[in-house]
Amino acid sequence: MASIFGFRSRDPARDRQADIARHDRLAKLFEQIAAEIEAEKTGLESRYRKTATNAAFLVEAMENGSASQRRSSEVSALTQSILNCERRIAALSRQDGLMKELRHSLNMVFDAAGESDSADAADFARPAGAGRA
Repeated sequence: MASIFGFRSRDPARDRQADIARHDRLAKLFEQIAAEIEAEKTGLESRYRKTATNAAFLVEAMENGSASQRRSSEVSALTQSILNCERRIAALSRQDGLMKELRHSLNMVFDAAGESDSADAADFARPAGAGRA
């Protein structure tokens, strides 16, 4: 049978180092994902502008009679592409917002943990019966 007096806790400084390393790994992962989202969004916005411009010129050409009405299927395809781009850009914007929220939450959790570690260490250093200031 193990004695309760044989239990040893880990050094709080070592715990803090582990927490900091974990925080840094999570923060780096969130930053990587945010960069991927931003790169996809930037590329998509560029293609969106190009597609919208092409659609506008094609519609104008059809209205002026310089392009046949048979090209209306191209306009429909461009319109569908534009709508898909808008939906995807909106989804990427939501994902970007989520990454920012997660990063903020991560910082709040680790900041709160750091504050409670400091408070616990201060309580531990106080003599028995002394309250918090």
